Amino acid sequence: MRGDAKVEIRPARADELDQLGEIGAYSYAGQYGDGPDNVVSRSNRVEWTTCAFVDGRMAASYATIPFTMRANGRAMALGGVTAVGTLPEYRRRGLLRAITRRAFAEMRERGQSVAALWASQAAIYQRYGYSLASMQNIYRIDSVDIGFADGSDGSARIERVDVERGLPTIKQLYRDFIADRTLHLHRSQVLWRNNALSASDATGPAHVAIAYRDAAPVGHLVYHVRSAKVAHRSRQQELTIRDLAWLDVDAYRSLWSWIKLHDLVGRVVWLNAPPDDPALGLFVEPRLLHAEPREGVWVRVVDAPAALTARGYHVDGAIAIEIAEDPLAPWNAGRVLLEASSEGANVSRTTRTPDIVLGAKALASLFCGARSARQLKTFGLLDGDATAIDRATQIFATRHAPHCPDNF
Repeated sequence: MRGDAKVEIRPARADELDQLGEIGAYSYAGQYGDGPDNVVSRSNRVEWTTCAFVDGRMAASYATIPFTMRANGRAMALGGVTAVGTLPEYRRRGLLRAITRRAFAEMRERGQSVAALWASQAAIYQRYGYSLASMQNIYRIDSVDIGFADGSDGSARIERVDVERGLPTIKQLYRDFIADRTLHLHRSQVLWRNNALSASDATGPAHVAIAYRDAAPVGHLVYHVRSAKVAHRSRQQELTIRDLAWLDVDAYRSLWSWIKLHDLVGRVVWLNAPPDDPALGLFVEPRLLHAEPREGVWVRVVDAPAALTARGYHVDGAIAIEIAEDPLAPWNAGRVLLEASSEGANVSRTTRTPDIVLGAKALASLFCGARSARQLKTFGLLDGDATAIDRATQIFATRHAPHCPDNF
């Protein structure tokens, strides 16, 4: 890039979204589709974008989708960062850092106190204060190996329904399921269609099964069934779980038992099981799940006082937190007093001696419940005495392991 090149950091115009799509297609080797009419340019809005232009040409792209997420039982605004890419001839020029600094300021103005993304490379986003906030498991199990150690298959009645007819029910089940969880997104119609209910020639149609106890729905399963090259001469079908929600463990058992009824299925695949999914503790032979852990979303606290206020807590307590210098979000640095309770939290600036001291990465991990204060202390990412660290561990504990099953 020439030293006299004119650099602008600004939103894309409507007639420039094709360039954003082309950068995404190039950066991710056609993953988003090639050409101007691809999913990146179709699904983004100009007001969500923050891009770098060099001499009028888009050199780096970035977009922030407005989401609402669960935060240990409370709803809060989230900036879903996507479509991040820089053309190779403009890399190592600080363009993405400049975009990120501008984007964080804009997120703060919009009340999006936390950002999240699916990282192409951890090394890139750790430099910007992101921390791995969730894990997920991939399961690959033969249908004949589905079974529970105590012999109970569950007692709920399973009804298979048309997607359109079942959609209102599974939407409500999902809302109930995620109510006290962390990182799950509030799903819009678009998010449902693009993730859990997506269908293609490769996957076949989405199917829906709902578990009932008496007349009340207590769980649901969204899945695909297709022919696949599996190691069975007579059972060459593969069933892929797209979405699974349960309001109690009996519903969970019942849905798995219903999957087992598919006699021609030689393999069941679940690509985004939560890290605390019950199967690993309930199955008669959990090793046959062939569970493979992989990383989930990465999270960044954009506005620390606002994020700490919005989050849910189920333990009462107060703790003074010192946040280290944060060049990309300088308003975060300093000391705050968090007064947490199950009724809500109050966060204020303070001059008190800090109980714990940490940086942006450790704050994101602690905020989501991905790592406890005790673990972060062991890693050398948090400082404080033993009493304060125990108190922070209790205050920031989440009811469930953080998990985001939706891509964006």
